[in-house]
Amino acid sequence: PGDTSVLAGLYGPAEAKVSKELPDRAALEVLLRPKVGLPGVLERSREQLLRQTCEAVVLGVLHPRTAISLVLQVLSDAGSLLSCCLNAACMALLDAGLPLAALFCGVTCALQPDGTILLDPTARQEQEARAILTFAIASSERKVLMATTKGSCSMEEMQQCLAAAQRAADTIFQFYRDSVRRRYSK
Repeated sequence: PGDTSVLAGLYGPAEAKVSKELPDRAALEVLLRPKVGLPGVLERSREQLLRQTCEAVVLGVLHPRTAISLVLQVLSDAGSLLSCCLNAACMALLDAGLPLAALFCGVTCALQPDGTILLDPTARQEQEARAILTFAIASSERKVLMATTKGSCSMEEMQQCLAAAQRAADTIFQFYRDSVRRRYSK
């Protein structure tokens, strides 16, 4: 989204270390690398959100006792970073050909002080916002896989943001379809 960009690499399914091996499904590891420096608490928190979202759609039971590693490298952060990471993760899973129950996308909404909702906010708009909400939405029935908020908002405002995010998800899923069609029509 915008000028935010994330590079995603997916490795696996491969043989897992005995300590990380799960007997009934694939072990999914997500690593988020900041543009500069070492990962901190914020990156670890985002890694956990990304891993839980990916685990909800990856059919890991088809690859028991294996490991799947998803590495996300932040190239530039101009706002809406978590949703960009979610979209990059989904495209990496799709491109690698891993079996998925559904596709998913990330949408970030910024709730302005006057109550207006901005989709895909820039870093400056995020700083000025009263609340920032990020949703992971599945392609099947537009179900919410993950939601995170920063700031405060009413239940009605959250519902409005969710509805706007679900509408925006249609555009992102169309982008996925167009990208896959371009890649495999050559």
